Amino acid sequence: MVMRTLICLVLTVWLSHAQSKQLRIAVEGALVSLDPHEQLSETGEQYAHTVFDPLVRWRQDGTFEPRLATSWAQLDRSTLRLFLRKDVLFHSGNGMTADDVLFSLARLQRSVDFKGLFNVIERVEKIDNYTVDLHTRHPYPLLLNVLAYAFILDSKFYAGRDEVVKYQATFASQHASGSGPYTVTKRIVGQVLEVTRNPRYWDSEATGNVDALTFIPIRSDSTRLAALLSGEVDVASPIAPVDIERVQRNPALKMFVEPGTRIVMLQLNQQRRTELKNPRIRKAIRLAINEPLLVQKVLRNMGTAAGQLSAPSFLGHLEDLQPEYNPDLARALMREAGYEKGFRLTMMAPNNRYMADEQIAQAVAAMLAKINIHVDLKTFPKAQYFQFYDQRAADILMLGWQADTFDSNNIFEFVLACSDITKGTGVYNSAGFCSAAIDSDIAQANREMNPEQRVRTLQRIERTAREEEAVLPLYWQPLVWASKQEVPLESVINFLNVPYWGDLTVP
Repeated sequence: MVMRTLICLVLTVWLSHAQSKQLRIAVEGALVSLDPHEQLSETGEQYAHTVFDPLVRWRQDGTFEPRLATSWAQLDRSTLRLFLRKDVLFHSGNGMTADDVLFSLARLQRSVDFKGLFNVIERVEKIDNYTVDLHTRHPYPLLLNVLAYAFILDSKFYAGRDEVVKYQATFASQHASGSGPYTVTKRIVGQVLEVTRNPRYWDSEATGNVDALTFIPIRSDSTRLAALLSGEVDVASPIAPVDIERVQRNPALKMFVEPGTRIVMLQLNQQRRTELKNPRIRKAIRLAINEPLLVQKVLRNMGTAAGQLSAPSFLGHLEDLQPEYNPDLARALMREAGYEKGFRLTMMAPNNRYMADEQIAQAVAAMLAKINIHVDLKTFPKAQYFQFYDQRAADILMLGWQADTFDSNNIFEFVLACSDITKGTGVYNSAGFCSAAIDSDIAQANREMNPEQRVRTLQRIERTAREEEAVLPLYWQPLVWASKQEVPLESVINFLNVPYWGDLTVP
């Protein structure tokens, strides 16, 4: 009898394991922190949607669906009421209430990276345990867009240890208690992140059936591809442009490729170099870079050459602002500025953050050499690179920006606005560029509720940025994933390149 019981127990465990659905996902770089409020990044957002929940969430068609907020109502021009779910448990077992929303929004306003998004909220008022009112400083057309980044933390779990500091070993950077579809079960920094299905997840309508996910950072494009080809992983992203055809020829694999709105750009640090304060020099550098050739040769046409920050689907986009390659005019501008013989610049770029980022940086350096600007290039893994980036440690820095609110003004606020750590504006303005006119228009666009007037304001900012040579846009990067045939990635990846892993159903 005892033996029969033991055999049944072993068989039950074995069958449970055999039926367990697990995915191994190869990514280009390791997660920096378990704190969803620490760094505004694509990797961080992908993680946050796996372990935490936002108040609202983007649908694939660009509309919003309720998440921790079940519904909302605009009480007046500056007040939005949120009605919260009553059946949500954090991974710690604590129930979610309005107190957690107040705690999380206050914390986001302390975050260096997120305060620029959330400082429009002047006051959060608790009406009852499951109702809160958000009072904004002025009428704001993008409040729901911002709330898609309001990942709610367990206030009791983090109480007294809720510091939010970039690149530091804080409690929140090493521990997580969210309400999302997965819980963190194992993390070896730089090597692996394992999450398992949350058995108490509130979303009973979620169709996902994947029990566990393992994220494996693999910096090398070729090694990441080899892991997919060998079956060591089930999903890989990104795929290097040179390897896409190889994946497409493999009947066991499939590609997911969609146009993207992430703009990859170069920023010229005017605070480090006098030469870069001269708009003629900045224009010469732009004219020396052949963006269409970069896309054609380096990216194998997996991208779109850009002459501005706003993607074609954004309100600030201007059809007449196109890439403009003219090396002869570039050399003439260098001569007019008194630098015919050129000079040297330092440049830093990541080597595992954007598609072919290191190769793009190398190609740009070669193009600039033709106008006698000689570039000392250094590349780093993204975890190291962005620490150097925050220090503004080179004359030219590479940055890719996905508009978090899917709106031109998000790029402008973070990349073009004068740096102001108190307001959280210009956080990623490593150029040191500052224009009172642009700042005024950014503020106006954040208040403007008339759609037509807002378009005019955003387009004026885009044109001014081009005239002032504020930044050097290179290309818009597509969304590129590869997987085994049986993994329906297309059903869960949104237009911001965020997979909703909790909704993924595999055979």
